[in-house]
Amino acid sequence: MSVWARIAGWAALLFGLLYFIVPLGGLFEFSLKARRGVYSLDAYAKVIGDAEFQATFTYSVVMALVTIAVGVLIVVPTAFWVRLKMPWARPYVEFITLLPLVIPAIVIVFGYIRLYNTSSWLPMTGSVTGTNLLLAMGYTVLALPYMYRAVDTGLRTIDVATLTEAAQSLGAGWIGILGRVILPNVIPAVLSGAFLTFAIVIGEFTLAALLDRPAFGPYLQRIGANKPYEPFALSVIAFAITWACMGLIQLVTRFSKHSKAAR
Repeated sequence: MSVWARIAGWAALLFGLLYFIVPLGGLFEFSLKARRGVYSLDAYAKVIGDAEFQATFTYSVVMALVTIAVGVLIVVPTAFWVRLKMPWARPYVEFITLLPLVIPAIVIVFGYIRLYNTSSWLPMTGSVTGTNLLLAMGYTVLALPYMYRAVDTGLRTIDVATLTEAAQSLGAGWIGILGRVILPNVIPAVLSGAFLTFAIVIGEFTLAALLDRPAFGPYLQRIGANKPYEPFALSVIAFAITWACMGLIQLVTRFSKHSKAAR
């Protein structure tokens, strides 16, 4: 590689870093100007001390955990069965899991409202529990491409057929094989999908707003329309949560590689 090619590569990398870091730096710097003339964390203190922030953030965290649990229960057995017994169906399953990337969330939520309104055969929107369940299902659909890709990648790294045959020879049933053999071997992949799901749920607006749920995304939009500095502090917090999830994915992946190398 020539010297000029190296210089061009470093220049492109530096430009990319500045492209992302400079706007975020400006965002963070403005969020510190709540007190005139000095930098302070007043905006962050007001946001964190806001009872509505605490309630909406807690609600979104709970919904994220429910979404992760539902996603694991759906995706892990499906990906396992497709890889073990139905490899011919893999292109079709992959196509289905990619549909949430091309179907807007607003189409999904209006479909839910149309099918499950109070005058339908299953009036789920008529109760808080039913609406929360609809929201969890919607979040699961939105996170499906990321969860399935992560789990499928994890299953590629292990010999599913050999592990299944070994477990069956020891008398394990299908639930035991999934819970005690397959799942522990794809935990890093499941955690990667879980962190991506968490980041998606925390920042999601459309489903929560149209289903009228007290989630973090609609709260972020409401406070952005009424206050000057707190929205920027909230944006920094949201970025920090997303980046923390990305960092955890990297740590889990690196730890998994080290564990396999140690074996």
